[in-house]
Amino acid sequence: MTTITLGQNGPAVIPLCVGTWAWGDKLFWNYGSNYGAAEVEAAFKTSLDSGVNFFDTAEVYGNGLSEELLGQFLKKTTQPVQIATKFGPVPWRITGKSVSDALSASLKRLQVEQIALYQVHWPFTFLLSQETLMNALADEVKQGRIQAVGVSNYSVEQMRQAHKILAARGVPLATNQVRYSLLSRQVEKQGIVSAARELGVTILAYSPLAQGLLTGKYTAQEQPTGARKMDSRFSKSGIEKIELVMSTLRKMGKKRDRTPAQVALNWLIAQNGVIPIPGAKTAKQAAENAGALGWNLSQDEVNQLELMTRPWRE
Repeated sequence: MTTITLGQNGPAVIPLCVGTWAWGDKLFWNYGSNYGAAEVEAAFKTSLDSGVNFFDTAEVYGNGLSEELLGQFLKKTTQPVQIATKFGPVPWRITGKSVSDALSASLKRLQVEQIALYQVHWPFTFLLSQETLMNALADEVKQGRIQAVGVSNYSVEQMRQAHKILAARGVPLATNQVRYSLLSRQVEKQGIVSAARELGVTILAYSPLAQGLLTGKYTAQEQPTGARKMDSRFSKSGIEKIELVMSTLRKMGKKRDRTPAQVALNWLIAQNGVIPIPGAKTAKQAAENAGALGWNLSQDEVNQLELMTRPWRE
């Protein structure tokens, strides 16, 4: 399996990561109603069996339950697994020690001594300065508890500032996790993707399937239930708006016996230095995600999809 280095000298990972927001989250995902620990464990095992061993979690997912579940599953496998988790800069965290304590708590829930990537979940750090935060993270790299430092939802300016503070400590900024898909390309227009390339920062793309829009599961006749129902993109007119994109994904997929979702993920992987993070809460979803690997769209197809989805840069 081809690998990609996180940042300039971070760990080598496969170019697809499993998102675990739904593992334990009741608020948005209804964890515990139509799926639970057994289903997400099956997703974990299926991912590993398919060669996907990179998982992204966060201390806030399910109030720590996502990390706990991942920790429990890790104990049952001998296969190498790479974990990325996130620090939440909340108003009462104002010192470098609060960063260290949060990491200790995450490592305890995950039942590991080191993780591949530790990310800052959002750029609003309140009373915790970027200098204090980035220096605390650099300390953790030096101490060996994290292999690489990442950020999430950082603008070009914020990313440059974090990069500069870390560089002074000899630690490269490895990643910036942002919303990115064929139907959400604002990060290109904002200059985040090009600045990341210039700085040697890998882009981790969350919501790479536009929260299910790119799976082809929803149609003008069959709209979603639950939280998605409130999203205008999932309305009849919203779904009609993406019909040409979906029919193109279907056509490209049919040639290779792949699904629209697998084509959409493969397009992101083709973007040079981008790793999509599709969520998986069942074995079926995990297997489908893994099917985005091991093949490539032609350059013509990559260009065709780029051209077709330019309106979604706005």
